[in-house]
Amino acid sequence: MIVARYQQRSIYEPLARSVLPDYSKLIWERWMVEADRVLEDEGLVELVQGALEKRRPLSRVRGRIGTPAEVVLRLLVLKHVRNWSYEVVEREVRANVVYREFTRIRGEKVPDAKTMVRWGKALGPKVIRKIHERVVALGHQAKVVRGQKLRVDTTVVETNIHYPTDSGLLGDGVRVLTRTMKSIEREVGQAGTRVRDRMRSVKYRLIEIGRSARERTEQAKVRRKQVYCKLMVTTHQVMRQAEIFVREIGEGIKQAADPLRQILVEAWGRSLTRVVGLTQRVLKQTEARVLKGDTHYKDKLFSLFAEHTEAIRKGKAAKPTEFGKMVKIQEAEQQIIVDYEVFQSRPADQELLIPSIERHQELLGKVPVLVAADAGFFSAENEREAIRAGVKRVAIPNRRSRDPARHKKQKERWFRRAQRWRVGCEGRISVLKRRHGLVRCRYLGMDGMERWVGLGVIADNLIHIGKAMAVKAAKAN
Repeated sequence: MIVARYQQRSIYEPLARSVLPDYSKLIWERWMVEADRVLEDEGLVELVQGALEKRRPLSRVRGRIGTPAEVVLRLLVLKHVRNWSYEVVEREVRANVVYREFTRIRGEKVPDAKTMVRWGKALGPKVIRKIHERVVALGHQAKVVRGQKLRVDTTVVETNIHYPTDSGLLGDGVRVLTRTMKSIEREVGQAGTRVRDRMRSVKYRLIEIGRSARERTEQAKVRRKQVYCKLMVTTHQVMRQAEIFVREIGEGIKQAADPLRQILVEAWGRSLTRVVGLTQRVLKQTEARVLKGDTHYKDKLFSLFAEHTEAIRKGKAAKPTEFGKMVKIQEAEQQIIVDYEVFQSRPADQELLIPSIERHQELLGKVPVLVAADAGFFSAENEREAIRAGVKRVAIPNRRSRDPARHKKQKERWFRRAQRWRVGCEGRISVLKRRHGLVRCRYLGMDGMERWVGLGVIADNLIHIGKAMAVKAAKAN
């Protein structure tokens, strides 16, 4: 049964007060005191409770009392504030009195890491977006965010994959198929086709390709193509064997000893079918790219484990190509991120400006007075549309214009000040990556990417709302 909060106080607090003489002087960070008050909002708790109640048909009324929704929310927020793993969250909260107070666990048992993983999946990206919108609304009510300014930028959040090469992807396919077939064979015994492990051969081919890639001679290129052909033949052999395993599972030749283990065997069979399909895609792209020289192959797969990964070029000298998803970060005053978006496929920056202004108006109830962005967002149509929507000052540089009036406008004081403020968006993205882990997503799938970005943004917003409210409270006193 899911409840909002713990219904009664335990003996933890009086016991802690007696054991710790300075209990009342527990050192909370400045932002935590105000963020703690924000997280007490009933709307936030109701969003989490509603999501947890949908996990099972009768979760709302039956079963033992689970971890309260308030505690679930605070533990997930703390995880992304500190950029910890679930295991570290479990360990740190158990040992730290301040974290026990902040998460409202107090004297109760700290949930284990696997339970927290299930909470994150139960909430899902849609609920996390609603939580973010509610946090922004609370910041607006507290007059931390006024909606007078808007700045927007994009970045790439990488997926958790190794650098994709055609040989490496073929090796991944063979490894996963072989491992799965061995697991099936352990369950069903000697029935049907026996698995043949070709991983040693694949490993040698991968080493040969790696060595030949260091050489730039024509002979090395020819030798590399020959090794690739051998690797592709071996991959085909492993795929055919996997298809035989799937067929034998369907025909009942490969049967586990009991029904529960048979369910597991059938799940492995479905996994074999999926991985065979992905490996087939890798074979096609390897044939096109390596053997035929088509380096601009369109349907390129970058990972067997994160199929949604894209190759994105942002013009960085240190990292010309990034593998992940493009994310929009949109801010208002006080460094508060008003909106974020993870894109299925990379759009042009120019397409994002007007939707960002509309989203700003939807969330904060007013059109911003000032809009600032980098040159990638500029187009004459965007500037006209923004002014038509009610924006008084649009500070987006046009690097290609030769119009003297345009150059004069971009040298005006308000424009230069707006551009200096705009640069802070890049600093915010840097903080999100460094402090909240948005440099690389550790959750799986597209839903995992959206959850990772959303929770990181919520964590950063709570820190800045807490700091701003603390400053206001200090001035009031």
